[in-house]
This record gives sequence, structure tokens and C-alpha cells, in this order.
Amino acid sequence: MRTWGFFSALLMALGLAACTVGPDYERPSAPEPTKYKELKGWKVATPSDALDRGAWWSVFKDPKLDWLESQVDISNQTVIGAEAAYRLAQAAVKEAQAGLFPTVNVSYSGTGTHNGSATSGSGGGISSTVFTSNLSGNASWQLDIWGQIRRSIESNIAGAQVSAADLANAKLSTQSLLATAYFNLRAADSLKTLLDQTVVIFKRTLVITENQFKAGTASRADVATAQAQVYNTQASALSIQVSRAQFEHAIAALIGKPPAELTIPPTSLPFNPPTIPVSVPSTLLERRPDIAAAERQMQQENALIGVAIAAYYPAVTLSASYGFAGLGPLAISLANEVWSAGVSASQIVFDGGLRSAEVDAARATYDQAVANYRQTVLTAFQQVEDQLAAIRILAKEIRVEDQAVKAAQTEVDVFLNQYQAGTVAFTSVVVAQATLLSDQETALTIRQDRFLAAVSLIEALGGGWEVKELPSSRELEVANPLIPHF
Repeated sequence: MRTWGFFSALLMALGLAACTVGPDYERPSAPEPTKYKELKGWKVATPSDALDRGAWWSVFKDPKLDWLESQVDISNQTVIGAEAAYRLAQAAVKEAQAGLFPTVNVSYSGTGTHNGSATSGSGGGISSTVFTSNLSGNASWQLDIWGQIRRSIESNIAGAQVSAADLANAKLSTQSLLATAYFNLRAADSLKTLLDQTVVIFKRTLVITENQFKAGTASRADVATAQAQVYNTQASALSIQVSRAQFEHAIAALIGKPPAELTIPPTSLPFNPPTIPVSVPSTLLERRPDIAAAERQMQQENALIGVAIAAYYPAVTLSASYGFAGLGPLAISLANEVWSAGVSASQIVFDGGLRSAEVDAARATYDQAVANYRQTVLTAFQQVEDQLAAIRILAKEIRVEDQAVKAAQTEVDVFLNQYQAGTVAFTSVVVAQATLLSDQETALTIRQDRFLAAVSLIEALGGGWEVKELPSSRELEVANPLIPHF
């Protein structure tokens, strides 16, 4: 009967534990436009147009880039560190859940005592040995009557989801950095090719100038100028190898390899980047891992308000022990049975305003998380708009610059023919050739910027990530029917 009364008290306490103080979480609103300002001339993507989940870089159809990007999850140390942080957050959930259960420990003690009597004369003494033991189990359970532990679990689950989103964001950021370095490297390859081809052309011009000098129609200064063109362009071609090597080294570091273990053969930059599908703005909130992290951070801080409020209420703890104490190494018998059960409650009656300050601090931290969330959303839309504008304007710019290159090439051809005919000075040829090379370099830079803008737009759109990839509350909880689901 006594045992039944004790468990009845437990059941009553568990019934009281349904109360959870503090505000329930509701996601605050965020500034969200109905359409993108810079989406002029774009067709809004349909669900079938979405970027591949995970392998967003496949839109560039570059096997080498595909292979490099696949190494990020395996070897990049930043991503590996973020994955470890996520496992740490998962462990924190389990630590918080442990507070829902009683703490039980078992102890044993045994003591042997010997008493020997001294002997005198022919008389003998009496000696005795007594062994006593104590085997007991003790349990204590702080009841979660006000939901303080459950709010802590809720906070830690949200924190683990923050960590999971941070992991996804670390992957996306690293993948974007790798793609950016890769296309910069390809641009360096293309510039090297352009300069090498220009050196060949300048050498031909040098031969023409030397022939003109031998014929007496050109000066030694013209020959020297033509030679300087060749050498300067050769020096520029050599200089490109420095930045090209640095991009290759950066890619090696991003895939977790020493630079000595990676060699990327030269290949030219493609002429046109792929068309990037852009969905309506509302989907951005579900596709950016940094937005998801900021939103989960709000729930984490909201739950901590409940933890702080619960400190106003009394803490109730149940305790019980059961065991055997008596003579012998193991005094296990009903005659030696010992048990106890009790309940204790404690309530702070004065703390100098500490709890009130802690609640205020928790609310302020939550408000800060809300502001951070809204700013993250604003920044996300700004980044998308920036890259949409860049892609649209660069597409127009490359068409104009290509026309400038064609016009500059015509100018070079005309002046070179006129110079050979002796009707213009060599200075006109030099200026025209310098203009052509500058226009060609500008056109290449615009092509490079278009690819970088495409990468940045994909990153701004969240890659192929979706918020449903976050682990759910149920997935993060320990499988136990006594643990409430949030």
C-alpha cells in the first residue's frame, strides 16, 4: 500500500507537468516583396525548372567543375567542422532530454569488524568478527511541472536545426567560393591564350616593320616600338601565370588537398553562362539556409523566455531509496529491508530582481533574433536583385563590347595595310593594336563577370537547398514515449 501511494503521487505530479509557461513560438513576419524589381525579361521558373538539389553546379555542364565540387563534402575542413558542430548540437538535445527522467544510482558498502581479547596467565580470551553490509538504490526526480525542462529541450532542438542550417550554409558558401575560383582560373587561361595569340600577331607586325626599315620607309624607332610591343605582351602573359597558380592553389585548399596534389589543365572560359531559373520571391524564405538558421534561432531564443519565466515557480523534487542493511556480506532479506520516499519543494522568495532581469534579458535576446532574421531576409533579397541586375546588364554590355572588338579589329587591319603602303605612320598601327587588345581584354572580363554573377545568383537563391531538408523535431528527439514532441 505504501508503495502504491508513492507511485500515485508520481502520477499526480506527472499530470501537473502538463503546464508549460512562457510564450509559444510563432514565426514573425518578414519584409517580402511580391516580385523582383530586376526580373525584367526573365521567365519566372516553374517547379520543373528548379536547380538540382545539392548539385546546383551541374547547370554549367563542366565535368571538371562537377568533380571538384563533389570533393567539398568529403574533404573541406570548414564543412567538416560545421558537421561536428551539428553533432554537438544533437548531443545537447539529448542532454536536455535527460532532465525529464529521474536520476538513479546504486551503492554498496560492507564493513568487517574484528574484536580479539587479550590472554593472561593460563586463561583464554574470546574474539569475534562481525561483517555488516548496506545495498541500496537511490532515485531523485525534479518534476517538470512548469515546463522549464521541456522549454530547454525545445530551445536545444531549435539550436540543432540552426546548426544543421549552418552546415548547409557552410557547404553552399564553400561550393560558391570554389566555383568562383574555378571560373577565375578559366578566365586566366583565356587571357593567357589571348595574350599568346597577340604576341604572334605583334611578331608579324615586327617583321613588317623590320622589312619597312630595310626598305628605308620606317625608322629604327618604329622597329624598337614593335619590339617593345612583343616584349610587354610576353611579360603580361607570364604575369597571368601567377594569378592562375593562386586560383589553382585556392581550389586545392577548398577541396581539402595540398596544392601539390592538384593540377587543373588549362581550358578556355565558355562564352555564355547558363540561364539560372528564378522562382517567385516567397520561395526564397524556404531556400536560403542562412534564413532558415535565423528563423530557427528565433524559436531557440523564444523557448529560453519560458525557461527564464519557469524560475519564478517552485522546484519540486521527488526522492526515494530502497535497499537492505544488516549482518553479512549481502544482507538481502525482508527483515533487513530499508526504504524511504519523500517530496521536497523550494521557492525563491527574494533574489534582488535577478529572475526579472533574466526574463528581460531573454526577451531582449529574442527581439534581437527577430531583427537579425528580418535583416537576413532583406539582405537575401538585395543579393538576388544585385545579381539579377548584373546578369541582365552584363548581357547587354557583352553585345556592345563584341561590336567594339570587331570595329577595333577592322581599324587595325586598315591601318596595317596603310602602313605597309606608306600612307600612315607606325604610331597609328600601335595605337590601333593597343585599343584592340584592350577591347578584347574588356570583353573577356565581361564574360568572366557573367559567370561570376551566375554563381553569385545561384548562391543568393540558396543553391538547390530547401528548408524541408532540415531535421525535424521528431528526428532530433530521443525515441522515448515519455518525451513530449514539439
